[in-house]
Amino acid sequence: MRYPAIAMVLVTMLTFAGCQSMGKNSDPPDSLYHQLGERSGIASIVEDLLYRIVEDPRINEQFRGIDVRQFHTNLTDQLCELSGGPCTYSGRGMRESHEEMNVTATQFNALAENLILAMEENDIPTGAQNRLIEKLVPLYPQIRNL
Repeated sequence: MRYPAIAMVLVTMLTFAGCQSMGKNSDPPDSLYHQLGERSGIASIVEDLLYRIVEDPRINEQFRGIDVRQFHTNLTDQLCELSGGPCTYSGRGMRESHEEMNVTATQFNALAENLILAMEENDIPTGAQNRLIEKLVPLYPQIRNL
């Protein structure tokens, strides 16, 4: 009689676990995309980053004359896609869009620093900040001053 009770408990547990997995969507709460606030949160981060870029003499010259609206859309799409969101980045390739900028390591680091400050301003958890930066660092060889 003891074994049927154990079997009943196991069946109940497996049923409960199955119901939980059926309700999951493609964006779990711990996903980077979700932690960044989804598309609207990412757009707010990018907006705050743009203000920081303008105020930062280490990098503001690199961005002089850009189409701010297009840059905002492209960077939002790119960060959304990199974070696992449903967006698709359709802008130019990294090398192509940065070839005339002569980006140095110092400038790349300044932009990363400003991005971190923008994420802090938007209350993004440190772990999520680190996960996004980790995804951006491999892009540096494609944009650096060769």
